Amino acid sequence: MGPAQSYLDALKLSAERCAAAEDEFRRGITERTRQLEKERSFAFRRLNLMKEISAAIAGAESEEIAMAAATAALRAKLGWVSDSEARMQVVSRFATVAQAMFAGLAPSESDDEAKPDVIKSLAAFEAWYAETHPHPFWFLFENYMPETPVVDF
Repeated sequence: MGPAQSYLDALKLSAERCAAAEDEFRRGITERTRQLEKERSFAFRRLNLMKEISAAIAGAESEEIAMAAATAALRAKLGWVSDSEARMQVVSRFATVAQAMFAGLAPSESDDEAKPDVIKSLAAFEAWYAETHPHPFWFLFENYMPETPVVDF
């Protein structure tokens, strides 16, 4: 092997290392992009659900009416028309979030009165769901079924 071969081998090794570094970077950026897409998707699902629940309970005259409205809105948003033990558990756990939302709407008797932390309640619900289910709660919104038009024959 001549002197030209040794520096060509060194340059080839350098080029291969650069290609490997680029490939690793691209895999990393692809994974990070997927992660950011998922976080964005979940953030908008969270926002949209909470807007609907908020609108549903806004005019409620009592906590009982607010909880019924929140439950109906949650079930509608998820497309749940039937019950199961797992669904009832989710609805029951989500009730704490709706209760915090309703309590937050009530006028304060004093400025010192602490309002419930809705975001903290939602985070606790999400944490419970993550501990008891294989996927995050927001995955439930990926199975959206579009409305089927009614056709008269």
